[in-house]
Amino acid sequence: MKTLLLAQLIISFLMATIMTGFFSLLALGVSPQWPQAWLHNFVIAWPVAFCLSLVVGKVAFAIAHRVFPAVTA
Repeated sequence: MKTLLLAQLIISFLMATIMTGFFSLLALGVSPQWPQAWLHNFVIAWPVAFCLSLVVGKVAFAIAHRVFPAVTA
């Protein structure tokens, strides 16, 4: 359980970093305002992404197990 929680923290951190950076860069371009806008959006996005990953992760694993059920010997 600790490994799954840590993985969700890391995944949500990376996704929030990349997505907020990418979309704020698209909106503002490379400008002096971009780092501040990215940081502001990231601070909001990471906790949201983490909370959503707790719910969505369970759904995604359930769907994946239905698509590829575990093979038993």
